[in-house]
Order: sequence, then C-alpha cells, then structure tokens
Amino acid sequence: QVQLVESGGGLVQAGDSLRLSCTASGRTFSNYAMGWFRQAPGKEREFVAGISRSSPSTYYADSVKGRFTISRDNAKNTVYLQMNSLKPEDTAVYYCALDFFSVTAGRKPDYWGQGTQVTVSS
Repeated sequence: QVQLVESGGGLVQAGDSLRLSCTASGRTFSNYAMGWFRQAPGKEREFVAGISRSSPSTYYADSVKGRFTISRDNAKNTVYLQMNSLKPEDTAVYYCALDFFSVTAGRKPDYWGQGTQVTVSS
C-alpha cells in the first residue's frame, strides 16, 4: 500500500516561512492526488491544500490562499507545502494526505502521514 512520510516542521516566529515535504512510496506518484491537512488542539482536522495527479490543478483553503503554495516533484515522489507569512493561527500538526481521486475539502483521503508539528509564536 501507500506510505507517507512528512518532514520540515518546526518552531518559527510569526512572519517566517517553512517548507514541508512529504515523500510517498508504494505507488507511482503521478497516479494519485496529494495534499495537506492540519489539526490544531481542540479543533477538527481541516483541509489546507491539494494538488491533482494531472495538469496539475491546485486547491487551497481560504485561510492559506496567497500565503501557501503546494507543488510536487514526480521524480522524487514528493509533495511540498511552502508556507510563507506564517501566523500563530497556523500552529497545528500538518498531515500529508493521498487519495486516488482528489485531495480537497470535504473528502476523506485514502491515506495519511504521521504528521509534523508546526508551531508559530507571536
């Protein structure tokens, strides 16, 4: 099956940037959609960004649009989330997700990574 491994989280100041990475194994990267969700303490897991397996098309939550950019490197089976202008409200565990159809808000992905902590201090 599919294994997802995230990296790149950490503790940063408001206004700083981070780049998260997620490497997939077990499937050809180009044959599935990938993306990111996040979950803050006491809150539901929410969609952040997704990228389709073709075109590619990208999708963003309104809360991160204009600040975050999702991209992929098929040669490395890796999806990235470039996070700029980070805010304290971005603090959460960020989970890489994979779905054989799409990774979008309202759809539960087929596979999850273990998560990486992002903490933004003010």
